[in-house]
Amino acid sequence: MDSFRLITTYSPWLILACLAVGALYAWLLYSKRTPWSAGINYTLAAVRFVVVSFLCFLLLGPLVRYVSNSTQAPTIVFAVDNSQSVALFSDSVQLRQAQQGLQALRDRLQEQGIQTEVRVLGESEAPQNLGEMQYEAETTNLSQLLRDVQRDFEQQNLAGVVLLSDGIVNQGTSPTYANYNYTIYPVAVGDTVPKKDIVMASLRYNKVNYSGNRFPLEAELQQQGFDGATVTVQLKENKKVIDRKTVTLKAGQPLQQVPFQVMASGLGKRQYEVEVLPQQGEFTELNNSRSAYIDVVKGKIKVLVAAASPHPDIKALRAAIESNENYETELFIPGLTTLKQQDYDVAVLHQLPGRTAGGEAALNLVRQKNLPALYILGPQSDIGNFNRLNVGIRINTPGQSDEVTSVINPSFSTFKVAEEATERLQQYPPATVPYGDYQLMPNTETVLYQQVGRVRTNKPLLTVQTVGDKRNAALLASGTWQWRLTETANHENAAVYDKLITNLVQLLTAPRNKKRLNVYPQLNEYSSSDEIRFAAEAYNEALEPIYGQNITLKIQDAEGAEKSFEFANGENQSGVNIGTLPGGRYTYTASARINGSLQQDKGEFIVEEQQLEALHAVADHNLLYQLGTNTGSKLYYPAQLQQLEQDILKAEHKDLIYSSESLNDLVDLKWLFFVILALVCGEWFVRKYNGSY
Repeated sequence: MDSFRLITTYSPWLILACLAVGALYAWLLYSKRTPWSAGINYTLAAVRFVVVSFLCFLLLGPLVRYVSNSTQAPTIVFAVDNSQSVALFSDSVQLRQAQQGLQALRDRLQEQGIQTEVRVLGESEAPQNLGEMQYEAETTNLSQLLRDVQRDFEQQNLAGVVLLSDGIVNQGTSPTYANYNYTIYPVAVGDTVPKKDIVMASLRYNKVNYSGNRFPLEAELQQQGFDGATVTVQLKENKKVIDRKTVTLKAGQPLQQVPFQVMASGLGKRQYEVEVLPQQGEFTELNNSRSAYIDVVKGKIKVLVAAASPHPDIKALRAAIESNENYETELFIPGLTTLKQQDYDVAVLHQLPGRTAGGEAALNLVRQKNLPALYILGPQSDIGNFNRLNVGIRINTPGQSDEVTSVINPSFSTFKVAEEATERLQQYPPATVPYGDYQLMPNTETVLYQQVGRVRTNKPLLTVQTVGDKRNAALLASGTWQWRLTETANHENAAVYDKLITNLVQLLTAPRNKKRLNVYPQLNEYSSSDEIRFAAEAYNEALEPIYGQNITLKIQDAEGAEKSFEFANGENQSGVNIGTLPGGRYTYTASARINGSLQQDKGEFIVEEQQLEALHAVADHNLLYQLGTNTGSKLYYPAQLQQLEQDILKAEHKDLIYSSESLNDLVDLKWLFFVILALVCGEWFVRKYNGSY
């Protein structure tokens, strides 16, 4: 029930004074002889008394306190585990009866004044009738489902959740670990009796492998009721059997490993399928196979690390580079190691060119092979010869040095600097750099600036230059081994230092992108339950980004079936959502006419088939029992829905009354102004009409 009251900031006794002022004013004005009747005189006096008294009352600063009450009925949410395992491993008649029974329960609760809602796994829309439920979710994350219910109904009168599930969880954490502020009424379906079955439980393999190398792929078999049986396990590529193993399932050993050695041929995405041939008497064949998805790349990137002389920086640089398993280093120090003639991808030149002879072999190799290089300056560097290399920066130095720390250039975006980099860079000790004037050449970006003490300068410390297809970088400091040592001591790892060096190597070895149309999937990996989104970039002849280009995207699966999509690229990179796709290897081709010129791009991606729902055929009613007892309820079965209804009603969930209070100055009520104005005007009109002023 709504209510309001008047309150003042002064003593209520002052209201009597307001009334007295109004009465005195009315008496003084209307106690004289008047040309109108006594009735009219009393009426006019009363109006003047009300107006003056009320105006005096407004001087007390009265407030209106308004309390509004609203009632909210209790809500029962019917949360349904609509995953595939429920339909696969539950008795269809029992499941249909459970759905119909829960819908009938929902209708009866609504008749009792209880609100009801339906929620299902994931983002799919729940049907309004529980009898129409479709069990299509490819994963089961009950913890997420229950958290979503708690979040969505946080501001409502959530009385409880009726959870229909088989208790099988294959994604996220166990829902029993969380605390819920509502009662959970679990209704159990599914079969808890172990089935006679063989399951391809998992595959273990490296997702990235080198072309021409063999890599291990290990399948793990899980069996129930097939002790001593002999089964055949096949390895397929493009539906062709490339290897097979005969395995005897050992008694008392429910898990058994089957190893394969696979040749990684070609380059790009590859899909392999491992299948155990079905056996007579198996409960289901849906879980007899799994797929492995790998990326075949060329051999490791070879990095030549050459130095004028031994230095602690060398060890730090090699450790940082080799922290990425795709890189390997080869060391050359004149007089200590020989320069191996290999096909290097990039060079790291420490204090080369130097003031002493011996490093010319490495410099000549870089020049002859046109290798991208990272130049690191130090006390032994020949600055004059370095300037003549034209690697993006020129230094005019009187031969002196300076001690500086590093600061990230916030405008640099060619590669992403780690989020924790700023904090860790501030902890690095000073490094030695040449003192002098620095001149950046065209097409050169600054990655790090120099900081002297607390003063940030605009002098570069680390630069990157891009000229045509070739890139060079220059680190103008020696002694950076102390950076890695300090970071490891403070944080037990050197993530920022290592990432900075490996990003430089990756940038130097990556070919410059001259494509005017670049279309790509936004993630490296997708599962069959993920929505796949593509992004697109378009460039004009000057390689400047342009937007609003109409792009045609064609997706083709391994069978040759094709889907087409039309979209326009936008500045916010919204891209196009092509929905979900079955597991497999896909190729795509994109085309657009940019300023009258037809541009194309192509690539491939992998969608991993989700087979989680077929792995476990045994329902976990113990998990549902724990959920119920943890929230003050118990476990129910489809035949006990009448008892469930009684328990919900017995709980006597009450309506919640929400009250909202507001305080407003009485003088702010506009309608009062018009009432007072009407009274004053009415009094004036009567006096005027009866011959007075």
